[in-house]
Amino acid sequence: MPLVLPGQEVSLSEPGRRFERHHHFGSYAALVVRGECCEFGDSGRFEAGPGNVLVHDSFEGHAALIGPRGAAFLNIQIERSPKCAFGRVADLDAVVRAFEKDPVEGRSMFYLHFRPRPPRIADWPDLLAADLASGRAIRLDQWADSRGIHPSSLSRGFRLCYGITPKRYRLERMTSRAARRLVAAGDNIAGVALECGFADQAHLTRSMVGLFGTTPSKLRRLS
Repeated sequence: MPLVLPGQEVSLSEPGRRFERHHHFGSYAALVVRGECCEFGDSGRFEAGPGNVLVHDSFEGHAALIGPRGAAFLNIQIERSPKCAFGRVADLDAVVRAFEKDPVEGRSMFYLHFRPRPPRIADWPDLLAADLASGRAIRLDQWADSRGIHPSSLSRGFRLCYGITPKRYRLERMTSRAARRLVAAGDNIAGVALECGFADQAHLTRSMVGLFGTTPSKLRRLS
């Protein structure tokens, strides 16, 4: 699906709402101000409540399920990633008050109070997601056999957790990695395609158009 920009600085979500898997153009952090949600994304699965932070790198994909009490988020566009996908702010009230005064001051306060936290969910689908994202050549049938999982159960169980098949997940991760390379450094498209695991530039272009609705050459112009 086409890329979407992060939401307004403050966003509200009604109880039980599900956000289907999508990708954002820029990096941002979603600070949970109240309520709770569960996110299923490129960095794993996370259960988040007040004070927790879900960090999204550019071009990352994720889906989310809002908890029974709804949720309110403070969406913070970030230029320098905290280098982790999940964390917590030490003083939620201080960060919120700072943003109410000035977004620049709020962002500084966010970095001051942010603390990385390990993910709360770690099951075989998350281990498979990490292996698929590593860029290493992985045969799904061998991966399933090594853990005593039937291949059909592997695909079905992964899709229940992440909303897409393992093969599709791997392709999307490859495409996102290529997009970040093109925007950050403006590298040669054909070279990026091969380094990110695509057969050729045409293969990357088809995947990028299908996933983001744009071509590698147009993305590269943003660098």
